[in-house]
Amino acid sequence: MEMKNQYVKKHFYKYRIRSVMLWVVEIAAALLLAALFSIFMCKSVVIQEGSMEPTLEAGDQVLINTAAYRFSSPKRGDVIAFRLNDNSSSSMHIKRIIGLPGETILINEGQVVIDGEVYSEEDMPAIENPGEAETTITLAKNEYFVLGDNRNSSEDSRYTTIGMVLEDNIVGKIWFRTEPFSEIGLIR
Repeated sequence: MEMKNQYVKKHFYKYRIRSVMLWVVEIAAALLLAALFSIFMCKSVVIQEGSMEPTLEAGDQVLINTAAYRFSSPKRGDVIAFRLNDNSSSSMHIKRIIGLPGETILINEGQVVIDGEVYSEEDMPAIENPGEAETTITLAKNEYFVLGDNRNSSEDSRYTTIGMVLEDNIVGKIWFRTEPFSEIGLIR
C-alpha cells in the first residue's frame, strides 16, 4: 500500500510540474509575441498640434501601425504618420491622405478636386487658403497629397514647408487612440 501511495505521489508531482512548466512556457510565448508585435508593428506617439482636430486633439496618444504598408499601399482617407525626409530622428507629422500617386489635385472655391471631380467629405469646412493647390498639382508615382482635418489651421501639402509626402517617408498608419482614456478606440 505504501509503495502504491509513493507511486501515485510521484506521478502526481510529475504531472503537476509538467502542467506548471507548460503554463510558464505559454505565458512566456504570449509575452514574447506581444513584445515582437509592439517592437516591429507599433509605435506610440503623442499628437503635438491641433491640425487634425476634431479627429485627433493635441495631447492624444495614438498607435502607429508601422507594418500597414509593407504589403499594401496607402489609401485615400488613411490617417498617416510621416517624416519630411528619410532621417529617422526628424519630427513626425500626422495628416490624412487625400491625393494618391498619379492624380491631379486642385483646390477650387474651397473644395478639393481630384482628377477633375470634386472630392466629397463629410463635416469638412470649405478651405479658405488653397496654397500651392490653387493651380493643378500632378502627383508623381511615389507622392501623396495630405491635409489636416482642421483644414483652415493645418500646415500640409498645400504649403512648400510640407509639400507632397514621399511613400518612403511614411512611417505608418494611425489606427488606435490610447489616451485620453475617455476617447480610447479605433481611428477612422
